[in-house]
Amino acid sequence: MRCFKNALTYVEGKGIIRTDVLFGEKIEKIGICNFADEVISLPENAVVLPGFIDEHIHGAGGADAMDGTLAALEAIATTVAAEGTTAFLATTMTQSRENILAAMRAVKDYRASARGGARLLGIHLEGPFIAAAHKGAQPLEYVAKPDIAAFDEYNEASGGCIKIVTLAPEEEGACELVSHVAGKGIVASIGHTGAKCADIEKAIACGAKNVTHTYNAQSALHHREIGTVGSAMLFDELACELIADTIHVSVPAIKLLAKCKPAEKLVLITDAMRAKGIADGESELGGQRVIVKNGEARLADGTLAGSVLRMNVAVKNMVEKAGLSLAAACDLATINPAKVLGIEKEAGSISEGKRADFAVLDDKFNVIYTVCGGEIIYRR
Repeated sequence: MRCFKNALTYVEGKGIIRTDVLFGEKIEKIGICNFADEVISLPENAVVLPGFIDEHIHGAGGADAMDGTLAALEAIATTVAAEGTTAFLATTMTQSRENILAAMRAVKDYRASARGGARLLGIHLEGPFIAAAHKGAQPLEYVAKPDIAAFDEYNEASGGCIKIVTLAPEEEGACELVSHVAGKGIVASIGHTGAKCADIEKAIACGAKNVTHTYNAQSALHHREIGTVGSAMLFDELACELIADTIHVSVPAIKLLAKCKPAEKLVLITDAMRAKGIADGESELGGQRVIVKNGEARLADGTLAGSVLRMNVAVKNMVEKAGLSLAAACDLATINPAKVLGIEKEAGSISEGKRADFAVLDDKFNVIYTVCGGEIIYRR
């Protein structure tokens, strides 16, 4: 057993308090602890938060989920540990059937093996069921209509571990696919879309619950047609992903979304690509050349191509630039994505009996420790 001794800790139902936390694989006790195999004394400026959960990340550390290898997935898992992330979804992209299937099989094999770093919860299938006009940095040649048979093939290859599917609800066959995945307990997420409000309403009725990287690669709000962005704000049934890097989304737009959505319906993501965690320069996304400079990743034509955002920086931006409290900002990266994924009873907050997943930050939002299932997977 390990113990954080007299540490500022964000405890579920109590807020940020100073206490002891005794843990093995799970949290055993919150309160005075006089016995432990290892006492971890933290600096006075440290705070113990729940481990971050990134439901939308393509890559990091020079690796991408579409590489379709165990080594790539391990590189992502170990790289994100340094930003306080303890769980993530390997996010794919619009690509050939063969490449998507290879990525599915790699995740299946990886989850069956014992590896270090953050926990790989499953897959976010971003595409190919998207709108060509809103493809963003996804390759146009592989955009496909929503197809239940194709989805089932991908899900079977993954060992049934697809957790989120991004699709364009206005496309033919979309509502049928939404109903199909929702019936399997998989989250249908609205994204890369030109959907109008009526399309969104229909998708919600069919079971859609999420919006992929809100604002980005989707129809904008207009006063005569509120589009996907306006619908994301209007309908409380929808959780909204947000890339809070102040590049993909401006600070006023971040504040607006935070003001419009119920607190439990906003989810921080990184949407990071393989260039995260390595030096600026040339990188790659789905076979496309990407230039990374000053924290921005863009295709040759200037299109934003994912991010190099770290989750601890996303939380920092929500506090320092959007004006949220630390606890409120933390929720966006922990309990909120846990609820989207249906794992809130086991992860996403610090409570006795839950997984011992922690992100320990200093007062500058730097990560001191990351703990996953009681094991230290990163220390500064």
